[in-house]
Amino acid sequence: MIIRNADVYTEDGRFLPRDIYIEGERFAALGEARNDTIVIDGSGCYAIPGLTDIHFHGCMGYDFCDGTWEAIAAMAEYEASVGVTGIVPATMTLGEDVLSGICRAAAEYYGATDKKRGAGFYGIHMEGPFISSARKGAQNEAYIRNPDLEMYDRLQKISGHLIRLVDIAPEMDGAMEFIESLQKRSEGTVISLAHTAADYDMAMKAFRRGASHVTHLYNAMNGYTHREPGLVGAAADYESAEVELICDGIHVHPAAVRTSFKMFGDDRIILVSDSMRATGMGNGEYELGGQMVKVTGNRAILEDGTIAGSVTNLMDCMRRAVLEMGIPLASAVKCAAVNPAKSVGIYGECGSITPGKLANLVLLKKDSLKTSHVILEGKPILFV
Repeated sequence: MIIRNADVYTEDGRFLPRDIYIEGERFAALGEARNDTIVIDGSGCYAIPGLTDIHFHGCMGYDFCDGTWEAIAAMAEYEASVGVTGIVPATMTLGEDVLSGICRAAAEYYGATDKKRGAGFYGIHMEGPFISSARKGAQNEAYIRNPDLEMYDRLQKISGHLIRLVDIAPEMDGAMEFIESLQKRSEGTVISLAHTAADYDMAMKAFRRGASHVTHLYNAMNGYTHREPGLVGAAADYESAEVELICDGIHVHPAAVRTSFKMFGDDRIILVSDSMRATGMGNGEYELGGQMVKVTGNRAILEDGTIAGSVTNLMDCMRRAVLEMGIPLASAVKCAAVNPAKSVGIYGECGSITPGKLANLVLLKKDSLKTSHVILEGKPILFV
C-alpha cells in the first residue's frame, strides 16, 4: 500500500508532505507500486498514527467488566472503526471474584491465535478497588478496599501479567507500602493516583515513592485552589508525572483543558475517553459497575447526578479538543497517540508512522477533521 499527498504527522510533532509505504502489517521506509499495490490519494488530509485509549470501560452496549471474549472483541472492533487502534480497557471497583473473571477473559483474548479484527488489545487498566470512598465518583463503594499487594499479584497472575496501570488512593491504609513495593519490582506497571482526597503533601509523597500517573485529572479528587493545590498541584510540580484528561466537553471545562496544557505541556498529558457501554449507542439506561446510568446526549449520570464515565470515543474527544477547545492538532495527536503508547510501553510497536512499526493510521480531512480512512495493521478497514 502507498498513501500519497497527505500531510503526515512525524515523530518530531510536525505535519510534512510525504508518501507512506506499507508492506504487510508494517510501515516501510520505501516501496514501489506493483500490480497488486493499493494506492490511496491522501490529498486534503492529515495522516496521523492510530490512537491508543488507555482508560475506557466500554462501547456499543458492551463493557470490559462483562468479562467475556464477546465484549472485548466488540469493543475492539468499534474502537478500530473510529481510528482508535490500540486499547487498554479499565475495570471498575468490584469484588475479587469478578475481577478474576475479567482478568481471565483478558488473558484468553490476548493469547488467542485466531486474532481479531479490531484494535490491538494491550492490557488492563485496574481502576479499582484501591480507592477512597470520599472520592469514589461512579465507583461502587461496597467493593472499595485498602491497597492489597497480594490481591494485585493474584489478579496479575490470572491476567498473564496484563495489568499495565493500577490506581491507588494514596491516603488509604497500606497505600505507600503498596506503591513502594511495586515500584521496586521494576515490572513496568504504571502506578496512578486516582479517586482520592489526598492533599498536596500526600500526593507528593506518593509520587516520590513511585507513582507517576494521574487518572482523569480534576475528576474524583480535591479541586485546585491557591491555598490547597492538592493532587493537581502536586502533579504539576512533579515533572515526571503524566496526567489523563477527558475532553468530552462534560468532564473538564474547555478553559481548564487549555490551562492544563499550559501547566503540563503536551509531553505530559494523555487524552482518554473514560467511555462506558453507551458509547456508540443512543439515549437510555445502561449499567456501569453494577449501578444504573442514565444517558442523555453526551452526558451519563448516576441516579444522584454523579457523572458516570463518558459516551464519547477518544477520536471524538481529540477532535473536540482541537475544534472546540483551541488545542493545536499536533499537540492533540501527541496526547492521544504518542503519549499513551509510551505510557504503557508499546511505543516501540505503535504510536507513530515509523518504518518497522505496525501500520496503524488514520486519514483526517483537513477542513473538518472527520475521518476519511482507517488503516489497521496494514489493512484498510474504513473508507469514507
